[in-house]
Amino acid sequence: MKGLGIRTLVISGFALLLIGCGGTAPQRPSQRMGQAPEADSTQLALLELNMQLAKAADRAVQEVAQAQKEAYALYDGPAWVHINTRGDETQPVLSSRQSYMIHMCIYALNGQRLEDTEGSYTLGRHELPQGVEPCIRELHPGGSARLIVPWYAAFGMKGTAHIPPYENVIIDLQIQE
Repeated sequence: MKGLGIRTLVISGFALLLIGCGGTAPQRPSQRMGQAPEADSTQLALLELNMQLAKAADRAVQEVAQAQKEAYALYDGPAWVHINTRGDETQPVLSSRQSYMIHMCIYALNGQRLEDTEGSYTLGRHELPQGVEPCIRELHPGGSARLIVPWYAAFGMKGTAHIPPYENVIIDLQIQE
């Protein structure tokens, strides 16, 4: 008799456990219907800091562009551009999905040489820094330009092996024929 009571108690407890697990889990307050998610103060602070750094970068590259002897212009993006030569105008301008050999000398705004690189880049595949590609679409093979690019449109918050994070840069580039 005692064994039967314990077995019944265990089965009853197991049944109650199964019934109790059938309900929905409580929701976090940020996921309740009709309520805005809770703000992540750290993320918001970093976003605000990056926005302030981007504004400062825009001012810095604009000052450098305006101090140059040559005329610079803003194309589609935040980079300032001076086209040295448009290149071989008998050939079409650079286009997406086409590969081109591009030589780039990259400098800090103070003139310090950071990197000298040459490689094959396919336009439209995000292989070049974000601020470079829209600026060189005016060029033909053989063309060259100087770009003054803020950090967020160049090598970003991470930089590269030779370019520090948050570095505003000057890029001298030439499209090989």
